[in-house]
Amino acid sequence: MRRRRRERGMTLIEVLIAVSLAGLLAAGLAGSLGQGIRTMESSDRRIAAARRNAGVQRLMEQQVAGFLPVMAKCGIAAGRQGDYPFFDGRPNVARFVTAYSLLGAARGGPRIVEWFFAPSEDGKGIRLLLNEMPYAGPHMAGAMCMPPARDPFTGVELLGFAPPQPRPGTFVIADRLEGGALFYLEAAREGRPQRWVSLWTRRNEWPAAIRLESRTLAGEGSAFSPVTFIGRIHVDMPPGEQFAPR
Repeated sequence: MRRRRRERGMTLIEVLIAVSLAGLLAAGLAGSLGQGIRTMESSDRRIAAARRNAGVQRLMEQQVAGFLPVMAKCGIAAGRQGDYPFFDGRPNVARFVTAYSLLGAARGGPRIVEWFFAPSEDGKGIRLLLNEMPYAGPHMAGAMCMPPARDPFTGVELLGFAPPQPRPGTFVIADRLEGGALFYLEAAREGRPQRWVSLWTRRNEWPAAIRLESRTLAGEGSAFSPVTFIGRIHVDMPPGEQFAPR
């Protein structure tokens, strides 16, 4: 009888306890595995965003470093042209000619570029966009601008430009931003240190740098994390002398 009792199998209670323990262990392992997968996915997203941010910054740095001094025959489309430095610097738009193209890099030929803020497609915040157009000479650039006229909002004379618009081929530099602005560096002069301005009004010199500031929407992920970007412009020619495409 004693031998038969020792050779009995597990009781129902023991089986239930073993199954419960195994279930708890499996649930714990599944939770740990799921958390690990989520952590890896989050890390992958951060790494991808960081790589994209670095690429965007390099693009902007290259475009500013490739700044070309261009005199445009503004007003040619209206039959009252004049030669003016082709540069548009406002808080929400920067427009200039560069030797660096998004698609062709330094081999893409000179390009007219537009950086500008516009509402996001889903209505959440704003986004920073980039347009590129081939530059073929002062007449082509002149078709995009009008001679200086008094701006009704600022009261200063500015070249006239049509507002930039998103179109096929527009590149999204940043999305889901709460706000952003562009600034332009005036070089130091006698009795005045260098200073950043939000509106470029000087037609007898080029800006020394362009600065971008942006803020992401609270609680929203953004593919553009840097808050500040500064690109230096290296031009040793006054506006009266200019780059000529070959």
